[in-house]
Amino acid sequence: MLKKMLLTLSLSMAALLSGCGYNTLQSSDEQIKAGWAEVLNQYQRRADLVPNLVNVVKGYAAHEKQVLEQVTNARARVGSLQVTPELINDERALAKFQAAQGELSSALSRLIAVAENYPQLKADGLFRDLQAQLEGTENRIAVARNRYIKSVQDYNIVVRQFPSNLTAMVFGYKVKPSFTVENEKEIAKPPRVEFGGTPPSPAGEGKQ
Repeated sequence: MLKKMLLTLSLSMAALLSGCGYNTLQSSDEQIKAGWAEVLNQYQRRADLVPNLVNVVKGYAAHEKQVLEQVTNARARVGSLQVTPELINDERALAKFQAAQGELSSALSRLIAVAENYPQLKADGLFRDLQAQLEGTENRIAVARNRYIKSVQDYNIVVRQFPSNLTAMVFGYKVKPSFTVENEKEIAKPPRVEFGGTPPSPAGEGKQ
């Protein structure tokens, strides 16, 4: 008899929690974690390309020190960030992460733009391969970020709407910050690059 009562109570609680959005909150939270892991994976893939890109550009344009240093320093700032699981719940920490990644995006765009002034660099097979890898990675970053943004939006709706907001309050589920639309547009927009004067060729001679 007691077993039957406990079973009935358990089933009733399960139905109540399900109806109040508990299961949706849990599944949405797990989707956010999975989405965030993919975002980090793609950003790391990009960071791993930076040293080789810098080295191959340096081989043809060593005097472009400012651009090379900007990329190296931006990558170092990204690497110095403490990326913990709690970061996705901290609006300020996420904004700092966004800013560092955006800085690296801009610096990499400038580095790639350097190749326009160096035909031999543009023709280098390794550079072309690295550029293709970077472009592919940037596309994967955009896809991963958009999926993450959508997951956070879906989760936040459940946290805010009635009656699931009551369940969220009881179990400690809170609204999560996300990447901003403005930040998305800024990263997608290529920076304007201007170089003063005509750079010398790799051999130190002027262009013909």
